[in-house]
Amino acid sequence: MNIIIAAIGKLKKQSPEDVLIQDYIRKTRWNITIKELEEKKALSGLALKEAESHLLLSSIPSDAKIVVLDETGKTPSSREFADKIRQWQDDGETAIAFLIGGANGHADFLKQRADYKLSFGRMTLPHMLARVVLSEQIYRAKTIIDGHPYHRD
Repeated sequence: MNIIIAAIGKLKKQSPEDVLIQDYIRKTRWNITIKELEEKKALSGLALKEAESHLLLSSIPSDAKIVVLDETGKTPSSREFADKIRQWQDDGETAIAFLIGGANGHADFLKQRADYKLSFGRMTLPHMLARVVLSEQIYRAKTIIDGHPYHRD
């Protein structure tokens, strides 16, 4: 399984968040790629949201399942999240792209294009921390799929 985490903004190398993310990626044993993107044009508001959404979409394979992190998304349990990934894997999907937008979120066209909208709850998380939570949940999903005792219900 190929996992892409495409995010607006750059994480400082060796920051606490980066260290955690790299640890979860190393332990997961799926091919996980992180793509950090920045819109270079001086835009704001809706124009920036649209440009960032296009940038995210253009950075992933066209056949990838698209999961956008969005406050209006579903809030599955860890086991339900793992079941969704397992379902896609069993269906022969080869890539899942998790998209983390900028401060203004995702444009409507990208939300509509998504195969799944994921929320970590109604609280707003800093984008860098959302990457850590996502990385841990991907690792947790892999352990659930593999029957590893890391996850406890």
